[in-house]
Amino acid sequence: MTENASAAEPLAADSAIAVVGMSGRFPGAPDLDAYWANLLGGLCSVTDFTEEELIADGADPQEVRGRDYVPAKGHLVDADRFDAELFGFNRTEAAALDPQHRLLLQTAWSALEDAGRSPLGGTARTGVYVGGGPTEHMLAAQTDPRLAASLGALQVRILTDREFLAPWVSYRLGLEGPSLTVQTACSTSLTAVHLAVQSLLLGECDTALAGGVAVDAVHKRGYVHQQGGIYAPDGRCRPFDERAGGTVPGNGVGVVVLRRLSDALADDDPIRAVIRGSAVTNDGATKVGFTAPGVDQQTAAIVEAWAAAGLDPADAQYLEAHGTATALGDRIEAAAASAAFKGALGTGRIGIGSVKSNIGHLDAAAGVAALIKSVLMLEHATLVPNADVGRPHPELGFDDSPFHLVEGATAWPEPEFGPRRSGVSSVGIGGTNVHVVLEEAPPRAAAGEPDAQGAPEVLLLSARTGEDLRALAGRLAAVLRAPGAPSLADTAYTLSMGRTPMAVRGYVRAGDLAGAAELLAELASGGAPGLGGPDPLGEAWLAGEPVVREGGGRRVALPSYPFAGESHGAYRLVPLGPVAPGGAEPAGGGGPADLEQGVRALLAEALGLADAEDPEMTYFAAGGDSLTAVHLVGCLRDDFDLDVPITLFLEQLTLHEMARRIVATGEGDESLDALLAEFESE
Repeated sequence: MTENASAAEPLAADSAIAVVGMSGRFPGAPDLDAYWANLLGGLCSVTDFTEEELIADGADPQEVRGRDYVPAKGHLVDADRFDAELFGFNRTEAAALDPQHRLLLQTAWSALEDAGRSPLGGTARTGVYVGGGPTEHMLAAQTDPRLAASLGALQVRILTDREFLAPWVSYRLGLEGPSLTVQTACSTSLTAVHLAVQSLLLGECDTALAGGVAVDAVHKRGYVHQQGGIYAPDGRCRPFDERAGGTVPGNGVGVVVLRRLSDALADDDPIRAVIRGSAVTNDGATKVGFTAPGVDQQTAAIVEAWAAAGLDPADAQYLEAHGTATALGDRIEAAAASAAFKGALGTGRIGIGSVKSNIGHLDAAAGVAALIKSVLMLEHATLVPNADVGRPHPELGFDDSPFHLVEGATAWPEPEFGPRRSGVSSVGIGGTNVHVVLEEAPPRAAAGEPDAQGAPEVLLLSARTGEDLRALAGRLAAVLRAPGAPSLADTAYTLSMGRTPMAVRGYVRAGDLAGAAELLAELASGGAPGLGGPDPLGEAWLAGEPVVREGGGRRVALPSYPFAGESHGAYRLVPLGPVAPGGAEPAGGGGPADLEQGVRALLAEALGLADAEDPEMTYFAAGGDSLTAVHLVGCLRDDFDLDVPITLFLEQLTLHEMARRIVATGEGDESLDALLAEFESE
């Protein structure tokens, strides 16, 4: 297949996958707008900590002051914050829940909203393919006997182990497609994307979430440099650069929403890019050691991915490489890529880079961070450089290769044949190599003049709290004022169809974008919940009634939910003192009133309540579930000598009534008869 012929190959909608939504949080970037601005500016977002910062955040002073300690990391700010109530977790569960789970849940929610789909909208045939890394929180929580006594060992494992990352997303968002936690070390999240692509092509699901998360610790930490190791001595990652000395660890999370291109086109989804092909290989035993990469199978992954796309690797204009900046890793990756892209050998026309220079090595989230970077470059038709880019390392042979290091942000010229295309590579310790072929989105039909004065539209907004509603209104106002804003009709349609209704509500009624932005800004400043004149649809919305917007539209990317949950901290690996067995202490005195009070205290502890004295609070409203019930049944038996059937926790009872029933049921038939007689008398 010649270059020109393959480049002109028509897009096969039935074998391609559309990226219809994305969300991520990366070092120095709380959202993808900030991420793109940092990439465009060639910024390095690795944080250099002071000795005082590290010690104040719990680092070992002796280690920090060591000669080989490097006080740098791709740090994720506020990684311990979580909107627990929105996802149905009580305070005790939220504190035990691993920060990776918390971040992934919120990022999955935001990615679905970016795709114009309600996160709780009943998208039953939606698959979840994600992975994560090991965490300090998980290790500390699973070895803390006090936490096991409070929650139960099984519950602690389910809340902290990375194998439950995908099931928690499926459970909390009501997604009934395949749910797989993927684990291939550093190539985890790009492998997850490949598996999601295959699942969509096989018809196992109609929509898929794919990505990864890596938060080894939420606290400020550096690392110890070892001579000959993989980490850089100066806290900077410079892939393919003559100054390259190793990688730098980082934290982050990213999720993409994928659909078959034919379905995305039919539903007029906001297509951000297209995946034309993907492939996975493993080096097997053809390398010098288990942790070493191999040339042949890295080459094979690239060639197979482009073959699956029906294209030639030489059709690419850019390669987003794994790029660890280690001497062995960069040399092998350059050799493998040169062999795969041999149709462009000696031209130097394919740009190459690695996002690790900007944010560090995100382990299980590294691949999705690279993929999202490439999608953003295709969207903006702009190539961005490595941070602090210098000259290519002479041992890589770039002078006689297909590649050149991108030296600055430059326009990505439209190819003579075909659309803009790039490849994304990821390599995992253990030898799993992944490559994905990306193509810019097909042209979308114009929606008409977005700011034309027309029939008034009602923009419906909701949030869990008034503060969140105001923040959302402010974000939306900024988007509608910006160049390239979506039409008012599409905005109204997306807010109506692509958001989950919540308790705190507001609306604005306007006939153009400027008017809508002005009213949204007023709402963000504390204005009345209904602005722009009374409207029957808006008033029904404020009253909490189900509403149906008349008129069409298409899904567009709008600001996602402004998560602003409180800090739930993270467990640390610290020595623990002796712990008394059991959870709550048995009530003293042995009387029914004392026993009931002790049971209430146990319920409050398990549900994360300050106390259980609210007479109207039910077990389920407090965040109780069947797994918590299993733990409570055991504690009641061990600590209070009460045998209670688990079915009691499945009834709609207030905590007061539940405590009374527990005491009566656990003490035997005589007490239960007395309780029933009391109910009858009432």
